[in-house]
Amino acid sequence: MKYLQITFTLNPDTELARELLIAMAGEAGCDSFSEKGNVVLGYCLEDKFDETLLKNSVKNFILPDTTIEYKVEKAEDKNWNEKWENTGFSPIIIDNKCVICSSKLENPQLLLDTADEKNALIIRIDPKQAFGSGTHETTQMIVDELLNMDLANKTILDCGCGTGILSIVAAKRNAKEVCAYDIDEWSVKNTEYNANLNNVELSVKEGNCNIIKEFNKKFDIVIANINRNILLEDMDTFVDSMNPNAILILSGFYNEDIPFLEEKATTLGLKMSRCKENQSWCCLVFQ
Repeated sequence: MKYLQITFTLNPDTELARELLIAMAGEAGCDSFSEKGNVVLGYCLEDKFDETLLKNSVKNFILPDTTIEYKVEKAEDKNWNEKWENTGFSPIIIDNKCVICSSKLENPQLLLDTADEKNALIIRIDPKQAFGSGTHETTQMIVDELLNMDLANKTILDCGCGTGILSIVAAKRNAKEVCAYDIDEWSVKNTEYNANLNNVELSVKEGNCNIIKEFNKKFDIVIANINRNILLEDMDTFVDSMNPNAILILSGFYNEDIPFLEEKATTLGLKMSRCKENQSWCCLVFQ
């Protein structure tokens, strides 16, 4: 998929202004951000970018004394994970039950306080141009949820699977069947690659939420680690794919986004059962 890079410059440049800018740019289609010196960089799929909305938001920015300038250009088409692919990444330990690590790491179970090789969940991930090595707070929160759920005999749907890390965790925790999809061709291939690396079986398709119907089944647990706008847009489709009393786990957004997502979920007959926060990122669980 082709991405745009949007370079934002704020004056005055404050932490609050940056937080509000990121939320605003997210509404215009940006799904990831980075900060470089005195600018904020936003990244957006070309066909998701709403520049009219962005222009209006910049013109009517909520902080009246702050001005914003931005430049839109095509993002460099390169392998953003090349360093991780060549050298691996630092292992992630979650709840002393799971180690997420590169395929290059030897004896990862020794990183746990209780080095019980039989019970330790070891997930090996080689990210190749796909989001989800386990380093991000949103990924870690969902993994923690899956570690503390009984997944036996459950059907799982992973929406926007990235590297496949969440699908692989579910499969290794004895889920009956795990289906996954992503709009990005690289992510689909990477998920399939990492599934083989971890000796688990997944059903993976390329496409947006409309591809869900091709799995031809209902799900007990639906996972979506995507930005707020896509979650709001796709939640109806998620719910249509769920069994009665199924669980919906959402992450990929900030705490200020919670009211919008909870309101949408309520209109679809869902009730929030848990809310987690980590560094302003959130994870919501609905049933």
